[in-house]
Order: sequence, then structure tokens, then C-alpha cells
Amino acid sequence: MSKIVVLGIPLDLGAGRRGVDMGPSALRLAQLANALIHLGHELEDLGNIEAPVLEAMKPGNDLPYADAIARTCRLASQKLSRLAPEVFPICLGGDHSVSLGTIPGSSSNRRTGVLWIDAHADLNTPSTSPSGNIHGMPLAHLLGKGDERLLDIWGGGPMIRPEDVVLIGLRSLDPGEKELVHRLEVRAFTMKEIDKRGIAEVAALALEHLKDVERLHVSFDADALDPVLAPGVGTPVPGGLSYREAHLLMELLADAEVVTSLDLVEVNPFLDIQNTTAKIVVEMTASLLGKRIL
Repeated sequence: MSKIVVLGIPLDLGAGRRGVDMGPSALRLAQLANALIHLGHELEDLGNIEAPVLEAMKPGNDLPYADAIARTCRLASQKLSRLAPEVFPICLGGDHSVSLGTIPGSSSNRRTGVLWIDAHADLNTPSTSPSGNIHGMPLAHLLGKGDERLLDIWGGGPMIRPEDVVLIGLRSLDPGEKELVHRLEVRAFTMKEIDKRGIAEVAALALEHLKDVERLHVSFDADALDPVLAPGVGTPVPGGLSYREAHLLMELLADAEVVTSLDLVEVNPFLDIQNTTAKIVVEMTASLLGKRIL
């Protein structure tokens, strides 16, 4: 049994399509709290961080909405940093730029590993991004590459080490992201590797790679799942994790008892069918936090 704290970050300024600001509500409506309480966890919902509304803003002349995203992520980081180290935070996005606040805030000033479960690497910088959307840049910034306004969320420089990152589920990378993966030697498991090795071996290799970290943050993007299962995402890519692959990955992480914090991001109910994506993401969360078949 754990003390779990839920924090919503309804931010959609980093995404190219509107709607992920409704993600926290969709996940709550999908009975996230009930699923975790049923497993015996103590749960407290802190509500949502206040996030600006796109229609009330101007994008700016360089990196769209960078100042507003930095402010929102800093607020989230400050809120999370006040939690006791033994508390397990679950952060509900919002687009993946929220990780610029959730990972620093959940680190407890310890060496933190990141398991980035996503169809995309999110390793673009402002100079390499084809779209200019910040939700494709958070991991690069957490590694110290990018815009000073975003790096300043945690005081500048790298927040995490390249050797403390593992990417799982990749199937869509831009040229600049591929270059950075190779240059920084980030451990990455594409869907090809998952097909060849199987998700159980990939999970074991990922955990072995991250064995020296003091805390482990899982950042789960709903588009890691195949869009046939999870249609409610802004950047769907065919050929993602199957229902059982994703569940097994979460079950194996639960067995390892090393995960200390979690992001659930990029659920877009505006693009979904009867909240299907949020419901599946809640099921994955339950598996990560101890739900067993037998």
C-alpha cells in the first residue's frame, strides 16, 4: 500500500492539436481514483495546477508559448517538490511538456532515472524541431539541450543524465532526435526491438540499465499504445504497443518495486471514442501499482 497523490496539469500549449487540456478530467472520469483505492492505496487528489488558456494568449515571436509553459511547469514542480519523498505522485497531463515540471518536482533532489514510454523520443530542440511544438522537446531540455526559459524551471543545465534515460516504444523520430540519441548514447528500444526481443526482455534490460538510480520516474504517453486501442491522442503512429504488451510492461515494473513517480500524458478526449483511451491508461496505471491477474 502506498500514499498516492494525484495532480492535474491541464496544459495544451505545447501540442499541435487542441484537447489534451481535458486529459486530467478524462482520466478522473475513467475512475482512476477508484481503481487505485480498490488496490488498497491511500489517495489524495490535489486538483489541477492553473494553466493558461491558449485563446487568451499570444504565441510569441520565437518559441510558441515558452514563457507560459515554463511558468506552469515551474508551478507543478514546486507543488510536487513539497511532497514527502515516500509519497507516489501521479501527474495527469496535458501534453508531454508537463514533464518539464513533473520530473524535477518528483526527483526529491536524488539521482533520477526516467523510463520514457512513447512513440516519440521528444528529443527535439528549438533548432531541430520541424513543428516548433514544445511537447516534442521536453526530454532534450531535461538533458540540458534547448531554450534557457525552459531549462530555468530547475535552475539550468541538465536535470537528468543521458545514461539514466530509457526510451521504450519508439517508432517516429525526427532527424535531430536520431542524432541526439546516438550522440548522447541514450538507451532506446524501438518497436522493432520489442518485436524481436519481446516486451519481457526489454523490460528486464531497461531495469538493469537503470539499476543505479535512486528514484525512477515513468513518463507514459498514451500514443505509446497502438492507435487501434487508444485513438484519443494528438499524434497517433500505427504499430504501437499491444494491450498485453503494455500491461506486461507495467506488471513487470510493479514486480520490480522501483518506480517512484508517474506521468500520464497526451490523452485527448476530443479525439477519443467514449473515453476509451483514458480507460485503457487507467488500466495500465492499475497494473503498474499492483493489480494482478492472480
